[in-house]
Amino acid sequence: MRVAPKEIQTFRDDFTYSNSPEAIQRFPFPFPEDDYRYSVNMEPHTPKGGEGSAYEHFIDVDEHYLSEMKERSLVLKEMPHRCLAMEHMDLACWDMIERCMVTMSEDYPKHFKLERNGENWTWENKLLNQKDEFVFGDSSTLPLPPMEYIGRQVQGDFALLDQREGDLFLDAGIITCPADWSLAFDAGMNFTEWHGPVPMAHSEGIFERALKYLTAIQVGKPVRRMNWTMTVNARMDTSPETYHEWGHERTSVTPENVAEKVYLRVELQVLDRMPRSNALMFSIRTYLMSLEDIVTNPEWAKRMHRVMKTLPAPLIDYKGLTRYHGMVVEYLSQFDKAN
Repeated sequence: MRVAPKEIQTFRDDFTYSNSPEAIQRFPFPFPEDDYRYSVNMEPHTPKGGEGSAYEHFIDVDEHYLSEMKERSLVLKEMPHRCLAMEHMDLACWDMIERCMVTMSEDYPKHFKLERNGENWTWENKLLNQKDEFVFGDSSTLPLPPMEYIGRQVQGDFALLDQREGDLFLDAGIITCPADWSLAFDAGMNFTEWHGPVPMAHSEGIFERALKYLTAIQVGKPVRRMNWTMTVNARMDTSPETYHEWGHERTSVTPENVAEKVYLRVELQVLDRMPRSNALMFSIRTYLMSLEDIVTNPEWAKRMHRVMKTLPAPLIDYKGLTRYHGMVVEYLSQFDKAN
């Protein structure tokens, strides 16, 4: 599926968000096996799945582009602190600008254009009707701080991880669609502190192995992993700051509405070494799909039933599924008659 952004849909209030048949087909379904355990599950971030796949390009731009950019602007208007960059991360922010602009203009030339004349750059975003001339590396020539400027034009959340002392530190980010975590709280934390709430993984040594792997990532060799959770309603922003708006929605799920109310939330996470700053750019691209859309694929429906049925209790609790997990399993069971 080539880029064909739909009209703006909402991820709040009336929740008009929906997936086209093409978006359902290209959804990055996260379960390769019939059960799930937390793991590093890294692989090179190279194209797979054919033309139109969510993995075809380094940055995936899809039919929800305009909707997600509108949602980001709403979040930042309400809570500007959801974008921050410590002073020493300025060069990393410019690394991010170059990486995003170059790849988006090369992969989607119909929608994005970059012209470079030495340090004088011209960037055109035709989807947002935006054109800017600036001097690369000079933040005063941009209409917004570097991370916010490019972050308002790319789908997904982004964190920039400073690598020092053999560790990774969350020192910059634009996080407007997180799965129950807060940039303001986690800013400045090292890798282990940032992942502190994750159950089971610490005792199994997963994060020690992951940190060793990540600190060795080389320029030009990005890696990716899949993560997932579930959410009620097509809500992108499930941050602690807005818990009062969405926490109660977990009690609204019933056996009658579980298929339309409960969404599988998949994160395509990519880590890419920045050439100037040596920081890691950590992108978290979120995809949402309702259970009623998932079950249009019989194999997904069967696989998801088996994953949900065998999910360990600590993960059910950590992912916030406790109130409606049983209803999800019961609904999906009708699509797995052989088990």
